Amino acid sequence: SYVKSYIHPRKFIVNKLIVNSLNTKKKINIDNCNNNPDLLTISNNQMDILNNRSDKMKLGVLLLNLGGPETMKDVEGFLFNLFADPDIIRLPTFLSPLQKPLAYFIAKRRAPKSSEAYRSIGGGSPIVKYTQQQAQLIEDKLIEKGFDNAKCYFAMRYWNPYTEEALEKIKNDGINTLVIVPLYPQYSISTSGSSLKLLEEIFYKDKQTWSSDKVLHTVVPAWYYRRGYVIAMAQLVVKEVKRMFSEGSSSRPSNIPKSESLRSGPADIYEGIDVLFSAHGVPRSYIMAGDPYQLQIEECFQLVSNEVIKILQEEQHPIVMLNQLNFHLSYQSRVGPVEWLKPYTEETIKTLADDGVMNLIVVPVSFVSEHIETLEEIDMEYRELAESSGIGRWRRVPALNTDVTFINDMTDMVLEALESPSLVLSDAVSPIVTSMTISTNQLIGDFNSTGINNFKDTNSNESKQDNSGFYDNRMNWQNGIQQNDFTITKMMETLNGRFAMLGIVGTTLYEIISGHPVVHIMGFR
Repeated sequence: SYVKSYIHPRKFIVNKLIVNSLNTKKKINIDNCNNNPDLLTISNNQMDILNNRSDKMKLGVLLLNLGGPETMKDVEGFLFNLFADPDIIRLPTFLSPLQKPLAYFIAKRRAPKSSEAYRSIGGGSPIVKYTQQQAQLIEDKLIEKGFDNAKCYFAMRYWNPYTEEALEKIKNDGINTLVIVPLYPQYSISTSGSSLKLLEEIFYKDKQTWSSDKVLHTVVPAWYYRRGYVIAMAQLVVKEVKRMFSEGSSSRPSNIPKSESLRSGPADIYEGIDVLFSAHGVPRSYIMAGDPYQLQIEECFQLVSNEVIKILQEEQHPIVMLNQLNFHLSYQSRVGPVEWLKPYTEETIKTLADDGVMNLIVVPVSFVSEHIETLEEIDMEYRELAESSGIGRWRRVPALNTDVTFINDMTDMVLEALESPSLVLSDAVSPIVTSMTISTNQLIGDFNSTGINNFKDTNSNESKQDNSGFYDNRMNWQNGIQQNDFTITKMMETLNGRFAMLGIVGTTLYEIISGHPVVHIMGFR
């Protein structure tokens, strides 16, 4: 069978036709490819690699996540690893020798407080358990789709199993085609970027093991725009909206007209339901340096909100018919004196309560697994704040965890990554982001035959009537900068480091002087 593929300037990955050839154990024939512009000629060396693998292709998927302490004794070590990461605490170059001493100091001070938080949710983080389940389910789905030798691995950035451990398993299993997927729907230099940077360093140091001659790889750096992910999120939100509406409707006294307020009594569902999407925050300086995180969060918020309305409208649910469903976006887990992304979740909850909101549903939009930020920060701290502020009903949408729609879409994403141009680690670590603004039913993405590329913004009647194009939006992670682009440069990273260092120094001094801990990075209190 002929090879039709698109080759990235630095690296290539097998596409659908090559995968089919390898799965069916057929040799690849590239005769006369030069005469057909649609058929790509690849080097003899690369062709030999593919032909040698034709009867032994082994597909691997590597999921990347934050990690968390599984027991109380792990807390301090986990915190040290977290704060020792230059992408979390960004020191100027001349202060880099202080990175680990500073991490040790902060971890020591934070361990007692953080241990209390982990004790309140059962004595450890469940993130490893859920990530392991996700990996197994994706592997099972790949095998169902004909990839008999497929294996799905997972690596944690700051605790077991570490990235090096996962790569050792991949090496020992003889994986020769690897799809790398950070389990962060939206890209940030402090989450996906940090994990991918570590992988890039390992691959560079051990070229003999991880060169393209040995292992073909591609990265999916962000996937918040995917149809399956958006639907999975929306379905979970809709379920909680229906539950809250049902509970509120049944508890309203029958002798009170629906038009009359119940502010003095039980929370009244007919006063509306407010849905608050709470994303993990990052310092504002990260966004100034070119981090695409805020843009992607806002787009994700718009996509999921629109899908929730669409589902409820199709079902003609009363809450939509009454136009009493409101959506909000905020950012949680901020730390110290530096400015983080706003509005802050705790302030938003207070504002909503002051505005008379009685029914609140919180959606953890940037988390795909339950962990400390959902189980302790949202479920305990924010709920207590909401109830003490006068909000009568509270619900929290669960994380995706092992949701069937989510797992199916993750599996499809892996297969689509094989068909798309390769995105190597060096390009995924330094993203190029096309800046744009989304409004409801306005944006249509153009997914062309060359893969992840191109935006098309239109005000046509067609775009206003059909928002399906939302799900084909792609961040431009490859070469070819368009208008209004911005990128993370060395100069901006240095500037970002100065801002972050001021915040860390200010926070540390405050702790020493006052004796009250305020460091709350990544939600670990």
